[in-house]
Amino acid sequence: MSARPLPEATFARTVLGSGPGLALAHGAGSSVAGTYGPILDGLAARHTVVGVDYPGSGDTPRSAAPLSLDDLADQLVAAAVAEGLDTFAVSGYSLGGPVALRAAARHPERVSALVLTATFAHRDNRLALALPVWRKLAESGNRELLAEYLTMMALGADALEAMPDEQLRQAVGFTAASVADGTPEQAELAPRADVRDDLPGIQAPTLVISTTQDRFTSTRLHHQLADTIPGAQLVEIPTGHLPMVERPEEWQQLITDFLDRHRD
Repeated sequence: MSARPLPEATFARTVLGSGPGLALAHGAGSSVAGTYGPILDGLAARHTVVGVDYPGSGDTPRSAAPLSLDDLADQLVAAAVAEGLDTFAVSGYSLGGPVALRAAARHPERVSALVLTATFAHRDNRLALALPVWRKLAESGNRELLAEYLTMMALGADALEAMPDEQLRQAVGFTAASVADGTPEQAELAPRADVRDDLPGIQAPTLVISTTQDRFTSTRLHHQLADTIPGAQLVEIPTGHLPMVERPEEWQQLITDFLDRHRD
């Protein structure tokens, strides 16, 4: 059915639920469980959910070569098709946004809707500075220092400043323990990801969820997506880069309400 041939689906994947298809593209340094864990059951209650872990995340072996956005997008689509989904929506978070957009551009007859959260079409100067620091900290092996940086950058001001000291240290410890082994490669791909040329041709109904306290991906980047993708809708959620931590129920509701309005 797809006009473009698909590779064998080799990435480790998560499959849950039943109903209309929903493919999940996770963020850099994370995994399907790490990005979508708090809302996976809620999504699976209404959809057949298929998510792939990028190389170095979950049970997918780390890559010795630089990652390719086309490969990640094709693997996501191949996994969904391998699970019997002819068409499906795609939810992309952070680095998963360019993955989702490239999947829709390369396989438009497969992708029925897009939900893009805390993401970008091309790195701005803030990301150009922030991502190499993230990569270098990951390469250093100092997980606690990396976790302190990520906690500072990823949590919104409201959530971060509401934490007492003990909870803050617990958050740093949890982050350190959950860092994906493939973080250096994934963080290296992020500033290379550029899907600006794909945006005008996106055919799928698209929701852009703007995380308004985000220190990684700015609201300016979110608005650029919504302004360039034909017919895209933009909604806001008052979180930093981690809506799954700060407001998971609200994030899930935004996703499912949109997808309910755009079922195949």
